[in-house]
Amino acid sequence: MVELSGKTLGQFFLEQVARRGEQVALREKDFGIWQEVTWSGYRDHVKHFALGLTALGFGRGDQLAIISENCREWLYADLAAICLGGVSVGVYPTSPYPEVHYVVKHSDSRLVVAEDQEQTDKILEVWDDLPLVKKIIVKDMKGLRHYPQDIIISFAAVEEMGRELERERPGWFEQRVAQGKADEVCIMVYTSGTTGKPKGAMINHVNIESMTLGTIEAIGATDQDSVVSYLPLCHVAEKIFSLFLPMYVGYPVNFAESIATIQSDLREIAPSVFLGVPRIWEKLQSAIYINIKDSSRLKRWLFKRCYAVGRRMAGERLEGRQPGLGLRMAYWAAYWLMLRALQNFVGLRKVRFCFSAAAKVSPDVLRFFHDLGIRVKEGYGMTESTGLSFIHMDDDIRMGTVGKPIEGIEFAIAEDGELLKKGAPVFVGYYKNEEATRQAIIDGWLHTGDIAQMDEHGHLSIVDRKKDIIITSGGKNIAPSEIENALKVSPYIKEAIVIGEGRNYIAALIQIDFDNVGKWATDNHIAYTNFKNLSQNQEVSRLVQAGVDRVNEQFARVENVRKFLLLTKELDHDDDELTATMKVRRANIYEKFAGEIEQVYGGGTRPSMNAS
Repeated sequence: MVELSGKTLGQFFLEQVARRGEQVALREKDFGIWQEVTWSGYRDHVKHFALGLTALGFGRGDQLAIISENCREWLYADLAAICLGGVSVGVYPTSPYPEVHYVVKHSDSRLVVAEDQEQTDKILEVWDDLPLVKKIIVKDMKGLRHYPQDIIISFAAVEEMGRELERERPGWFEQRVAQGKADEVCIMVYTSGTTGKPKGAMINHVNIESMTLGTIEAIGATDQDSVVSYLPLCHVAEKIFSLFLPMYVGYPVNFAESIATIQSDLREIAPSVFLGVPRIWEKLQSAIYINIKDSSRLKRWLFKRCYAVGRRMAGERLEGRQPGLGLRMAYWAAYWLMLRALQNFVGLRKVRFCFSAAAKVSPDVLRFFHDLGIRVKEGYGMTESTGLSFIHMDDDIRMGTVGKPIEGIEFAIAEDGELLKKGAPVFVGYYKNEEATRQAIIDGWLHTGDIAQMDEHGHLSIVDRKKDIIITSGGKNIAPSEIENALKVSPYIKEAIVIGEGRNYIAALIQIDFDNVGKWATDNHIAYTNFKNLSQNQEVSRLVQAGVDRVNEQFARVENVRKFLLLTKELDHDDDELTATMKVRRANIYEKFAGEIEQVYGGGTRPSMNAS
């Protein structure tokens, strides 16, 4: 049983600084050169920024909003607010200004940290409706010379204010950290808002410590590990690996240049621990397939042979069997001939622990990486339980499941199949929304909204979101995510939305992967001008149909996608079709594409609509 210390995140931070001093805590690339920050330097930045916030009137219980891509300053601001007894509120940097407005105003934030001119503009756009916000603190002041200087101040200037205050009140920061209480709310994470307005989940130090200690035990994290920070830091999953775990075990955090460069960053950093969301694993798999397809005939032949050996080896390992001598020798040859190079290509040759979380992923995608020798595990969690709750531990891996609960989590499955959770990691509640909190936590149990099953090995599998289960006109319950994930295994399908509620068969709205389909079209001498033109091409429709047919073979007849429609636009966060975490807002999709859906079921004619 995990024993809690009752300490705050800030107190753990100062303990790590005292223990590690001049060891590297953070790395970030600047103009192609990796800049390193020691634990002592980390503390100085956090301390000076915290004191600067104090000079600006920020106090215990106040909220600080942060809207920026991942960087050192994100963590400085995050920890500074927490160390002062305040609350850090992350805002997705990809959010359009109405969403930024909602989170900043709803959270009652008094100060906003913005990365640059783009993020500053989002705040200024709605400044008149943010009466509590006193200042915008900007990391990169480029382009802001003619902006209102009375409400904008640079990040560096706030740190300088903090240095001045430290000279006047030495030791005050450390005293403030020591006064922190474990039951104080320290971060607020806004849910993705797939069904309505995002809700602010309040998380305290007890929640964080319990979940973090359970995670350390589950994955064996140590100070010898290293991670790449690339998922948004306002998401609780990234906070686990870039903020919580480093405070407890002391490993360094490396900042990727951007989400677009993650694969090259992975190759350069070679982390020992890596979290990938499903879309990342799908993109890495697609990149391998596309590169192999474009390689020489010899390399394609070699890949086929080596991959077959890797698949046999992975099968033995997953079944817990000891591979025979012949297979071990064949695998050794396959590894040096091809598999090692592929592991290097995705940047995960040195990874000790990697897993997929944040959404349901196709077991076929994960099995592909196992076949390459990269043992990707699957985990499950949610914001309301401070992140991770279930994961595959050690060599106990069961494809299609999310493993077993970490220490500190109790669970039960309700009569209707909904997963219920209880334990110290369960959040305090939703900010300014007592009704939603009462609906989420009933008799001490957190109602997750996910339908779950447990197999004979004690592993949990998530079927789908309770609200997303489709009931056909024949009364058949169908989990759309299983079919959607199977469809997205194809490198040519980026997004799939299965439909069929109250209908007599299942259909799908499909968004092609523009890059991969475009390359396929070029290779096959098919002319196109833009996304819409490409998606309406009959040859592309037949290409997708082949993928749909392969998926249909994996499911029962009633679960087969009988018709599909290729969308003529890419789903977009700005158009309110996706959340900031790239989850589909189904209700909005059903409303926006109501005409297209009726076309599918009404027998309308269109080149990209097909019957299987």
